[in-house]
Amino acid sequence: MTPTPADRRIVLATRNSHKVGELRDILAEALERTGLELVGVEEYPQVEEVVESGVTFAANALLKARATAQATGRPALADDSGLAVDVLGGSPGVFSARWSGVGDGDKDRANNDLLLSQLADVPDEHRGAGFVCAAALVLPDGTEVVREGSVRGRVTRRPRGEHGFGYDPVLELPDGRTLAEYSSAEKHAVSHRGAAFRALADDLVQLFGQAG
Repeated sequence: MTPTPADRRIVLATRNSHKVGELRDILAEALERTGLELVGVEEYPQVEEVVESGVTFAANALLKARATAQATGRPALADDSGLAVDVLGGSPGVFSARWSGVGDGDKDRANNDLLLSQLADVPDEHRGAGFVCAAALVLPDGTEVVREGSVRGRVTRRPRGEHGFGYDPVLELPDGRTLAEYSSAEKHAVSHRGAAFRALADDLVQLFGQAG
């Protein structure tokens, strides 16, 4: 099932060029071994935005990957991720990106500010939380694979760090740094997204074989 040189594209269901670059780094070895080229969905304007109506990360990742594979006729990758806070019963969870209800402007800051205010009276020992990511691969023939990854830590009292995005500045890992204080390479090595897609990389190699 090795793709021909003219048929090497695998489409990531995102229009975020930063995420495309991040996934190219995480999947670099698998892409080299299979001869696949990872591209963003912006190269296929016929692909419409998908409503993430699932109640789990896996369901939302599959919704996006299925729609992209169907619209492009190409293998598709997608992921859904979020922050699960223990004392909030796993919330924000699948609602992480829209937790504050802010649709425009600095949504990340609004989400973080709301979360920190909700946990203002929670002592440090009960601020456990973790990022969870589900990564999905869907092929045009209907083959589907989902892998998950996670990273655990605790919610800080205030945002720290200049890197990353989303809730990265408020999740402190066991080494005392938030994910926003990690370099890109360090983050890829420990993050929930890195873990999920590294697991999925084995499936890519198995399904697409070695490049000739």
